Formats: sequence, structure tokens, C-alpha cells
Amino acid sequence: MAGRGEARTSLKAFVLGGSVAAVPLLLSAPPPALLLGPGFQGRAALALHVAGVNAALLLAWGRGPGGMYQIAIRACFLGFAFGCGLLLSFGQSTWRHFGWYMCSLSLFHYSEYLVTAIHNPRSLSLDSFLLNHSFEYNLAAVSSWVEFTVEKFVCPGMKQVTWLSSAGLLMVVFGDCLRKAAMLTAGSNFNHIVQNEKSETHTLVTRGVYAWFRHPAYVGWFYWSIGTQILLCNPICVVGYTLVSWRFFRERIEEEEMTLIHFFGEEYLAYKRRVPTGLPFIRGVKVEP
Repeated sequence: MAGRGEARTSLKAFVLGGSVAAVPLLLSAPPPALLLGPGFQGRAALALHVAGVNAALLLAWGRGPGGMYQIAIRACFLGFAFGCGLLLSFGQSTWRHFGWYMCSLSLFHYSEYLVTAIHNPRSLSLDSFLLNHSFEYNLAAVSSWVEFTVEKFVCPGMKQVTWLSSAGLLMVVFGDCLRKAAMLTAGSNFNHIVQNEKSETHTLVTRGVYAWFRHPAYVGWFYWSIGTQILLCNPICVVGYTLVSWRFFRERIEEEEMTLIHFFGEEYLAYKRRVPTGLPFIRGVKVEP
């Protein structure tokens, strides 16, 4: 079945990349030490692991059909980031919370592709990883890394507020789970791109999490993005992410609802009156009575 092969390839590659987390077991070294201050043995082991993973990718999918290698290398990169995040998360390293962030970020992007491959393969593409979502999205990510690093060296104590980082992690888990629940519930009706033409199979989904919010995928992403910055204890980016994400989703919801009203007419208007968007102070497109 279309999409199943891509899902299996991506999962194998993700696990292969994540196997970097097992390298300290071979060295009998503390996990964070491999990334933060490895000696020659640690550096050599890490370099050999990366070279071995690249060789495995080429042998397994280098000549595979349908761009499998491009899928595999992206999934492997995300798996590697996830594995490195695990290494930082264990132990008492001052980068532990950044490890939580790396795990959350890489798992978010990988699961976007995996869920799409399994439940909506017709819309599947390399863009389903959302790695090239937009220039603004990438700029926001880099900004959060810069803020975390600068503040960590200037005022290291502010990055060790474990209860605050734990609260951020809970927001991240809640947001990602809500978004994936929305994707699974919508099935083939979900698409990463707002659709301008109604397909024959396109139906209005109002069950499950869509009975709670009209836009649960956006609600999940909104709180996930803010949670990542609370996790990192990034005060500037918490404010920036909140304002920018709110504006983005307000505009996105208005654009999408105009299309949905065109597709479903009174059926969507009744649903709109009954169920909130789920995002604070966003009511969706205004409709003249």
C-alpha cells in the first residue's frame, strides 16, 4: 500500500540515527560526556558511528526507488538529533534541558511524516517532515538556540529551573499529542497545505478532538511551540513565540475557514457556531448574518 513503504523506511532510518544514544554503552562513559567533552576515544567512536550510519544509508537506500534515500537521510538526521538529545538528557549535565528540547523537536518533525505516511499517503512528500516549513520558522528555531546559549553562559542559573522546564515539557507533550490526535482523527481530510479545491473524499470532521476545538492541530502546535521555549527557560522567545504564533494561526484560520465555508456551506457555519477554535481570542473568519 502507498505510504507503508515510506513509513517503514523512515522508521528504520530514524532508529538507525537514534542508535548514537547507545555509543556510550560501548565506551563505558557517562552519556553527556560523549557530546560535551569527549576525549579522543569518544570523538573517534562518534566519528565512526556517523560514518557507519552514512554507509548503511547508502547501502540500504542509495539506489532505492521513489526517492527512498531522501526519506531515509531526513529520518536518520532526526533520529540522530533525538539520540543526541537522549545523551544530553541523562546525567547531571547543565545541558540536560536542552536535551529534552532536542528530543521534543526531532520527534515532532519525524512523527509529522510518519503519521502522514500511514494515514494520508496521498498527500505525502518530503515536505511532510516540515523541515523546510518556512524561513520564519527556521529563524525562530535558531533564535531560540542563540538565546538559550547566550543566557546559559551569562546567567547559567536561569537555565536550571527544573520545575519550569518540566512544565514546558508537559506543554510540549500535550500539544504534540493533541496535534497528532487531530491528524489521526481527520485521516485523509488532513493536509499540511490549505486546500483550495474540494476532493471527492473530503468530508467535514466534527468527531473526536474536533468536537472540542475546530482547529485542534493548530491548538496543539500553538501550545507545543510555546512549551518548547518554557522548557528552555527562554523569556524573550516565550513572548516572541506567543505573539508570532498567535498572529500566524489567526491569519491561517481565517484563510482556512473561508475555504471550509465554500466547501461545506451551512454545515460548517453550524459547526462554527457550536465549537470554538480552541485558541485564545481567535474566533475565526467573520460571517455576515
